[in-house]
Amino acid sequence: MSKIKLSKEFIKSTVKLALNEDLYPSGDITSSLIKNDKLVTVKLISNQKAIVGGLLFAKQTFALIDNKIKFIIKKKDGSITKKGSLVAIIKGKAKNILIAERVALNFLSHISGIATKTNQFVKLVGKKTKICCTRKTIPNLRVIQKYAVKLGGGTNHRFNLSDEYLIKDNHIASSDLKSLVLKAIKNKKGKKITVEVDTIKQLKSILGLKFNTVLLDNMNIRNLRDSIKIAKKYYETEASGNVNLKTIKTIASTGVNRISVGSITHSAPAVDFKLEI
Repeated sequence: MSKIKLSKEFIKSTVKLALNEDLYPSGDITSSLIKNDKLVTVKLISNQKAIVGGLLFAKQTFALIDNKIKFIIKKKDGSITKKGSLVAIIKGKAKNILIAERVALNFLSHISGIATKTNQFVKLVGKKTKICCTRKTIPNLRVIQKYAVKLGGGTNHRFNLSDEYLIKDNHIASSDLKSLVLKAIKNKKGKKITVEVDTIKQLKSILGLKFNTVLLDNMNIRNLRDSIKIAKKYYETEASGNVNLKTIKTIASTGVNRISVGSITHSAPAVDFKLEI
């Protein structure tokens, strides 16, 4: 799998793009009304219980606007914040802090939101089942979103299409299941192979072929349980489809090794943070 890299250079370049989006072409015309020499101390506060994430992105946002702004971190990425928790203290010129405010909070809110939602699933399934993210990510934000999943205790699935073979329903509809699996085995060159099936009949048709993971998609609980009994001595098992906070415990009770959940990246609610002067 491609590694999730959060180097200083990556964070800086990502934040630069976000600031350009917010400030082009004329800068913050409202904050320019404030006297440039006014110094303030600002509290960054969480308005809800959450897993905090993205503090280095927030810190970099303020640094790019004004490298004299002090951003004092009080909570680490991955830590739990309660409603009203102090997350960081920011000291510097009011004008420059206000210019950076929304971009910094956007990074924090989004990354913390994914980490928090992931953690809700992780807590419900226990240690035996892994919660995995998918490629259902916002374009150009996949590294950040998969980092957030890990903060919440989740597991990163493949990063991109080059990482492993994942033979899905539309591949099968365009060809033949068994022949696709055999071609993947022949060409794997060290890559993992995951095969999606949605019926027990499909599973039995490829049973014993040498691949890594069988992805049991959109099965009812009875068929999922039966499929796992058939497949578990041959393959790692993964479930997907109709996964939410109400169904996750029942799905995990089947003994499946992994559950992939698209919603932890594509529709995680943002966490509410505020700056208090």
